[in-house]
Amino acid sequence: MNYDPFIRGQSAVGTRSFKWMDPTRDRTLSVDIWYPATEQYVGQDLAEQTQDHFPIFPGIPEGSQQAVRDAHAQDGCFSLIVFSHGYNAYTRQSTYLVTHLASHGYVVVAMDHVGNTFADEMAGTAASTNDTVAINQFMVDRPADCSFVIDQMLTADTGISIDTSSIGISGYSFGGWTSLMTSGIDKRIRAALALAPSGGRSDNDLVLQLMMADSLDLDWDREVPVLSLVAELDSINPLAGMRDLHGRIRQPRTTVVLKNADHFHFQDRVELVHDMTKMMRSANHADEEVFSKINEMKDSADLCPGDKANAFTRALGLAHFDAYLRDNDKAADFLNSDIVELMASHGVDVEVWT
Repeated sequence: MNYDPFIRGQSAVGTRSFKWMDPTRDRTLSVDIWYPATEQYVGQDLAEQTQDHFPIFPGIPEGSQQAVRDAHAQDGCFSLIVFSHGYNAYTRQSTYLVTHLASHGYVVVAMDHVGNTFADEMAGTAASTNDTVAINQFMVDRPADCSFVIDQMLTADTGISIDTSSIGISGYSFGGWTSLMTSGIDKRIRAALALAPSGGRSDNDLVLQLMMADSLDLDWDREVPVLSLVAELDSINPLAGMRDLHGRIRQPRTTVVLKNADHFHFQDRVELVHDMTKMMRSANHADEEVFSKINEMKDSADLCPGDKANAFTRALGLAHFDAYLRDNDKAADFLNSDIVELMASHGVDVEVWT
């Protein structure tokens, strides 16, 4: 096929950070951008000594990403992908994916959804998952954040030129919900990649899940190809909900199930995040219902390895955007091949819904 989305692209990756103020909402967003960097940085994004390191929170090991801070950007006009983080998370939640896309010539932008971030949770200011007023506000703010960031990427002085006809969106968990909701609202978006998305209905849903399902408008007035990547054993957004969501998303859409995987298999440092979340399940008594589900999770050692999960998401995510943002026939052929057999050849067990 001569098309291999598993391998990293030829471009070195740079990263920049901004704070952008939306005057219409009096809302300031912290934003990270990943982009193809010039040749002088080749290898520096992969070397521990020269790649970007960043603090997460006191007491938590610092993070690192395969990108060079403030590297010079390549000349050219690039496809844009917006990434939306999960509930109480942050922009650099899934750098394994965004840096992979940037190495293949994409520009990726992610914003902290103010009020619904990891910093809010650690500061004790995060809303409970039973706080319906806060959740309703999040569901208004998140799609608006994504559209605002697209506006800024097209008009602000970032030093990077964007192809206005080639814009996609991705997101994880609540960010997956956000990617679907924004796709229906913002007609600039041509393709969506939803990772373990919220918004599906299943038995015994919690207040948060019901609100997300009821509010998700999938009655779009145009075609937006959607690829959903979900986890077989998801303790937060169960597989029954993913089946419901798959049935409600209009064609063209595909869902691929990662076998023996849980909700946290779409982030960086899968094993650490999974086991740490399970260990801390009793720390937030206000969200006892949510954490009771997490209590039932397998240990990470008994699940799909994190590196296999990351490879699965990188390859299918890149191929999806290549096919629908760049009209790449080889990427389309890849997606139309026997994905079960192809993933098995890379040590990944999946199921495909069409």
